[in-house]
Amino acid sequence: MPHRAMKKTFGRFLSAPLHEFFQELGPGLITGAADDDPSGISTYAVTGASFGYGLLWTALFSFPSMAAVQLMCARLGMVTGLGLAGVVRRQHSRYILWGACALLIVANTFNIGADLGGMAEVAQMITGITAFIWLPLFVILIAVLLVWLSYRRIVQIFKWLTLALFAYVIAAFLARPHWSDVISFTFIPHVEWTAKYMATMLGVLGTTISPYLFFWQAAQEVEHERAQGRRTVKARRGATKKELLAARVDVLTGMMFSNVVMYFIILGSGATLYVSGHRDIETARQAAEALRPLAGNGAYFLFAIGLIGTGMLGVPVLAGSAAYAVSEAMRWRGSLNDKPRRAPKFYLVLALALGIGLLLNYLKLEAVKMLFLAAVINGLLAPPLIVLLTTLSSNSKIMGTHVSSLLLRVLGWTTAFVMTLVSVSMFIAWFR
Repeated sequence: MPHRAMKKTFGRFLSAPLHEFFQELGPGLITGAADDDPSGISTYAVTGASFGYGLLWTALFSFPSMAAVQLMCARLGMVTGLGLAGVVRRQHSRYILWGACALLIVANTFNIGADLGGMAEVAQMITGITAFIWLPLFVILIAVLLVWLSYRRIVQIFKWLTLALFAYVIAAFLARPHWSDVISFTFIPHVEWTAKYMATMLGVLGTTISPYLFFWQAAQEVEHERAQGRRTVKARRGATKKELLAARVDVLTGMMFSNVVMYFIILGSGATLYVSGHRDIETARQAAEALRPLAGNGAYFLFAIGLIGTGMLGVPVLAGSAAYAVSEAMRWRGSLNDKPRRAPKFYLVLALALGIGLLLNYLKLEAVKMLFLAAVINGLLAPPLIVLLTTLSSNSKIMGTHVSSLLLRVLGWTTAFVMTLVSVSMFIAWFR
């Protein structure tokens, strides 16, 4: 974004009272918190354990990239009054529409299964009760909460559990890393041309720049306007400069939160697991060891709180974004703020996403490997959706005078190109 706009954004942040600032935060902050789901936590832990500080530099790329992508999604939803699938339906053929929805559904279903598996494994770790009992219990709990409460209320209940992720910041300092190495690997990219490194890099990018967040961000901007009484597309169409500025602050704050957590999980895992020789993580117990410098024997409990808390936020987002996309594509009524009797088809899609994700866990895949694989799948499927999003948000017939800035367009195309390049490099390295 232009320098003047950036200065205005952060100038407002510094001058406004703190409570006023947090009152303006909404979909962007929730999206950022949901981005650090169990798949993200496990992927970052695997990254630090496998390569130490070698991939810390990716945070410098992922922050502007995901901020640009999510900001384009937010602006698209605010200006058009429609979710991403709704805009695609109006602008492109049904083949492109259902192609985009198919990419989302495949990524989301696998991600839901991986997140549920991770939640069940940490529950087993601290209770001794088998994960195969916890799996349906978590699905039932999420379904009941979504039926009886709004997603916004679920956020109010579980968002405090995600604060446990900041334990990685403290643990990283207590582990006494070599700060000269940390700084060096943060600002000087270290690249290994191996299949494992490329897969790990793609997993990091895929779990921070995930397809489900694109659809979710735009849909939640629409929900935010509906909550203000703008019930029709015509009433929601258009956005003021003040509204767009508030969205920018919201998105930047959410993405910053997400990336700070990502950076310190990699750093903390590198300073503990990698240094101690635990470089192949296969269980939640092994991943939790990164918190031992802070919590000692309570590391497992602290890890479980953070992972289950993010799962309770992330799984509804995954299932909900699939339901929003299909409902918008089919022109069905649907919202997480509606009760099932008013939007039965929306909730049917949501239930199917949860059910298929649950069934995937009975294939007996190891939870951590499944979580990491979900991140890689997201990384593979994200580029075409980023291209579609960038072209839509740059179209003056859709956005009017609010087309994406040159910087947003450059970041969008660059993100799609880099993720595609990493994907191709991963496959070439594997075949070699």
